[in-house]
Amino acid sequence: MYVNWPVELNMQGLEKSEIQYRQERVGDDFLVTELVKRVFGPGRYVLTTSRLREHNTHVQQLGWIGELAGKLVGTVRFSPIFIGVKPALLLGPLAIDPSAHNQGCGLGLLLHGIDGARDAGHELIILVGDAPYYARAGFAPVAAGTIEFPGPVDPGRLLYVGLRPGVLDTIHGMVRPQVFDKI
Repeated sequence: MYVNWPVELNMQGLEKSEIQYRQERVGDDFLVTELVKRVFGPGRYVLTTSRLREHNTHVQQLGWIGELAGKLVGTVRFSPIFIGVKPALLLGPLAIDPSAHNQGCGLGLLLHGIDGARDAGHELIILVGDAPYYARAGFAPVAAGTIEFPGPVDPGRLLYVGLRPGVLDTIHGMVRPQVFDKI
């Protein structure tokens, strides 16, 4: 699925939210890490996507923060990966504090992050997550056998959004962090 931005999505409620969005800054790392710990707990370390991020870095310029009354309540990050030999982004974590649930924070962060990735020239974003939730931001299921992970991933939860037409037609293979190519 290619998403022609700006995409027409169900933005109902976002305009009423008091959540403020801004790009992530260097000084946010500790608070982001603490939010992710609270939201996902220690079980996050066994997830294949977390293991990929553990040996990688995120693209700070694409990270977004949601704040409510000056408090960090949401974050989204993107890590550079290869799928086979083609560069892409792995979305995650997307973490929302329970105090900001059902206020559009997650969708707002997704839309800001996807726009930033597109503007920076990226072509593909993948994630492992809940299809109905991420469909609101234009994500669709990846065809079986197209993308492989170096660990267990539920293929029904593997989603993508293409930032140019036909991008997934040319991409297949194993996901690996880009940082390993710099060593």
